[in-house]
Amino acid sequence: MKKIKSQLIILVVSLFVIACSDAKKLPIYGEREVAITKDKDGNQKIDTIYQTIPNFSFLNQDSTVITQDAFKGKIYVADFFFTSCTTICPTMHRNLKTVYEDFKNNPDVMFISHTIDFKYDKPSVLKKYAEKLGVNTNKWEFVYGNKEEIYSIAEKNYLTVVEEDSTARDGYIHQGWLVLIDKQKRMRGAYDGTKTEQVEQLKKDMATLLAEEK
Repeated sequence: MKKIKSQLIILVVSLFVIACSDAKKLPIYGEREVAITKDKDGNQKIDTIYQTIPNFSFLNQDSTVITQDAFKGKIYVADFFFTSCTTICPTMHRNLKTVYEDFKNNPDVMFISHTIDFKYDKPSVLKKYAEKLGVNTNKWEFVYGNKEEIYSIAEKNYLTVVEEDSTARDGYIHQGWLVLIDKQKRMRGAYDGTKTEQVEQLKKDMATLLAEEK
């Protein structure tokens, strides 16, 4: 079994690939394993096993436990933010809301935003934030978890950097990626949520992914 490791830089590379391609099938990102197996006749078969988002359990804005079951059979967009952020988060979510508006009536699409502020952003705070943003939380979940859980899934599985930093303007450092996940829980793209042109590309790629997975 041969393991092919990808680095965080794959997300940067993906932006150039996505921006320059109108392919009918999106690439798959993250770590992958090449497994050699045999069929019933003894013939060798090569399978690629892709990195997926693992099972998780977080509290949402209604203090309800949310797991992967809520996203079964859906494509979704994930991001990491915090409600008191005064730098990139307002722009990210203003842009992401335009994506939400375009797909809010599509039953195969969902959104999930993970707060990285484990000290302040309890479910009641997330609920107020969602209400202010003006979105349907059955469609767009805002989730809270402890530091280890959120930071681990961000860095190991969504391949985005999050960090608590007392020297930072708001106490945290994070990247503004909007990460596109398919129905098999695989990463299919990452987009800078602060850049309008990349958010527009996300919309196009979501349509491509939906068509691919029909």
